[in-house]
Amino acid sequence: MDGWPTMDLLRSEPMQLVHLIIPIESSRRAISYLGELGLFQFKDLNAEKSPFQRTYAAQIKRCGEMARRLRFFRDQMRKAGLLSQSTMSTMSNDTDLDSLEVKLGELEGDLLEMNANNEQLQRTYSELLEYKLVLQKAGEFFSSAQSSAAAQQREIEVQPMGERSMDSPLLLEQEMTTDPSKHVKLGSVSGLVPRERSMAFERILFRATRGNVFLKQSVVNGAVVDPVSGEKVEKNVFIIFYSGERAKSKILKICEAFGANRYPFTDDLGKQFQMITEVSGKISERKSTIDAGLLHRNSLLQTIGHQYGQWNLLVKKEKSIYHTLNMLSIDVTKMCLVAEGWCPVSASLQIQNALQQATYDSNSQVGAIFQVLHTKESPPTYFRTNKFTTAFQEIVDAYGVAKYQEANPGVYTIVTFPFLFAVMFGDWGHGICLLLATLYFIISERKFSNQKLGDIIEMTFGGRYVIFMMALFSIYTGLIYNEFFSVPFELFGPSAYACRDPSCRDATTVGLTKVRDTYPFGLDPKWHGSRSELPFLNSLKMKMSILLGVAQMNLGIVLSYFNAKFFADKLNVWYQFVPQMIFLNSLFGYLSLLIIVKWCTGSKADLYHVMIYMFLSPFDDLGENQLFWGQGFLQVLLLLSALVAVPWMLFPKPYFLKKQHVERHQGQSYALLLSGEDPLDDDQEDHHKSKDHEEFEFSEIFVHQLIHTIEFVLGAVSNTASYLRLWALSLAHSELSSVFYDKVLLLAWGYDNVIILIIGIIVFVSATGGVLLVMETLSAFLHALRLHWVEFMNKFYAGAGYKFYPFSFALLSSEDDD
Repeated sequence: MDGWPTMDLLRSEPMQLVHLIIPIESSRRAISYLGELGLFQFKDLNAEKSPFQRTYAAQIKRCGEMARRLRFFRDQMRKAGLLSQSTMSTMSNDTDLDSLEVKLGELEGDLLEMNANNEQLQRTYSELLEYKLVLQKAGEFFSSAQSSAAAQQREIEVQPMGERSMDSPLLLEQEMTTDPSKHVKLGSVSGLVPRERSMAFERILFRATRGNVFLKQSVVNGAVVDPVSGEKVEKNVFIIFYSGERAKSKILKICEAFGANRYPFTDDLGKQFQMITEVSGKISERKSTIDAGLLHRNSLLQTIGHQYGQWNLLVKKEKSIYHTLNMLSIDVTKMCLVAEGWCPVSASLQIQNALQQATYDSNSQVGAIFQVLHTKESPPTYFRTNKFTTAFQEIVDAYGVAKYQEANPGVYTIVTFPFLFAVMFGDWGHGICLLLATLYFIISERKFSNQKLGDIIEMTFGGRYVIFMMALFSIYTGLIYNEFFSVPFELFGPSAYACRDPSCRDATTVGLTKVRDTYPFGLDPKWHGSRSELPFLNSLKMKMSILLGVAQMNLGIVLSYFNAKFFADKLNVWYQFVPQMIFLNSLFGYLSLLIIVKWCTGSKADLYHVMIYMFLSPFDDLGENQLFWGQGFLQVLLLLSALVAVPWMLFPKPYFLKKQHVERHQGQSYALLLSGEDPLDDDQEDHHKSKDHEEFEFSEIFVHQLIHTIEFVLGAVSNTASYLRLWALSLAHSELSSVFYDKVLLLAWGYDNVIILIIGIIVFVSATGGVLLVMETLSAFLHALRLHWVEFMNKFYAGAGYKFYPFSFALLSSEDDD
């Protein structure tokens, strides 16, 4: 046995509690090397201190500030569309954190200055664009108004006084005779207002000035960049004519309240053209300046992008190192740091080599001390997994992390989980579809592992090997069920049955005659489509579900024996494993035996009748339901064994636990203090032993055992019935697949119409993909998960441990910390 290779997944790695004493001058490098190794879990020896009271709080603050600058750079690169171009440079060993801090500060200052200049230029540019729009739209208004006034003037001059139309201006004679110097001079305010506020703007102006203003608005085609917010907004150009300073102050306040940007305007056409020319020149000048600034800024961001990955990883590593150093306590001499933590026994030499290397590289005169501590504390659980076994182990860990060196269900889950899934999902056509989808993820795993995926895609990618195994087993069970999208094929030879007459398809199996040897593998294709297909498959799959369930539950009880044997717990062997095996197999093991015998002999015995009257009338004659000689005596013997197993589980174990407790503490009330021993040295040991001296609560132990016994007895029945979900889901999957094929694809095929055929194919593919390949896959997955968590693992698995989380740079996320 000693020469056999160890099964790493069956028992967790042997762990040890280690005491490290590291000189301060080599401490940072030592922690860094241990982070590269990733096999040491540090304990926090400063748990009573707040983060700000710890030794390296200042260094962590510096790293946090550098991380903030890097997040700022990342946001700027994302806005500029340059984030995808950032590459991970090779980490150079001579990169200094102090020089990096200075460099990041300088780059941040340059970038902030560029952003401020660019923001100011953009604001000025947007104001100039708006100003140009105001000049153009208001100029159009004035030119149209002047042309309209000139036309009216000509009309007045031509027409006689008495022939003027209704459109002629009122008080015309008074206007013509009034002194031009006494005309009221109107002021104007022009600008742009958001279009969604233009109606309210107009109403408020009218009410505030009592209608003593003239407002003209013109719609601007397309959105305009607002100088204040920097966002694109649909706006209207407005010009307001007013009389008096009081009206002007009201108008200015209303413009400010509505976010209207005001711009000066003159009614002199010559000056208008001059201003438009000047504004156009300034716009082109600002545009070229902005383009040059953006080019320079993008060049700086590209330079940062090439080093971003290296800087980000370095800052993360430094921050994690100082976080870890804060978990260490300082020696009284203040020359060393003291650390405690867990590591695998097999990693002792690697850790010592890493500490020696750190001492050598730091030119330290004193080496680090590695000392193994003996403790009664439960070690963390650590399984060595790879990319194939990780997903299966996570399925188990989702139920609960294994206790230290407890038997791990993950070993068996690798096979049993995809197999039970496939029993419910048996169709080799659907299995091939799953396999192709999963092979895409497996072949492209290097590409996907470097990308940021959505939640569902990331979950699917993480479980790609689980789905791969599920697909393979689905193809296998599909070949057994002989179903390819519900269609049977004679893959392994011709059917063993032939028709007696042409109408035998509508007959039962009486209408078939066996003409050759039994179909070599799986279900005979002639069963599909016959009247007895459903009763036959019901009987087959129901009995198969019971056999699989009893086998898996027995495996769980056997694993409880290996747990008890490993932990040298004889009570659990004799008063838990043995009676549980007897009880389960006296009832449901016997049922499994009857199923196998009935299959082998072809008997027509009613197994329901046999099992029911085994309890109601155990001494009655079985009659035609007898499957083998001595069955009646065996039933009585098994029934008595099951009845004996219940008190066997219940009573002895609490009694023997009490007896062990009394024997363990008998005569320990007094102890001889040997000379030379210091009682203070044993305080820690006495503290650990104090728990053992607590009063033994027999009633509590007995109630716990009673609950455990009742749970197992009732669970043996309910868990066996629970495995019938294999039959139910398998039947549902088969019938759904058959309905989609017969009622959609074949029905569309029956019409002599290409359009109906195409629609039928689309509906069939959509229904198969959406219902059978997605929903049914998820349903079967969840049911297989339940069978493992409840029916299988509760027979032996405590799941009360905690994971081994080593300090490792490999676990650092590629994303920045929030």
